Amino acid sequence: MKEWWNRKKARTRKARKGKGRYTFSDLLVDVMFWIPELILLPLRISYWMLRGLGRLIGEIF
Repeated sequence: MKEWWNRKKARTRKARKGKGRYTFSDLLVDVMFWIPELILLPLRISYWMLRGLGRLIGEIF
């Protein structure tokens, strides 16, 4: 029983060692999430600025 347990423990340790690595597929997923954000962020900022400017002008008149 002890030999079986030691083999099982060694196998799980090997499997856990590779879990913390940042792979190429992780990079691709990150890029796929960040590209739309980088494209839409300037549009959102300009929308917020125009909306705020419109409300400011609306309050003045």
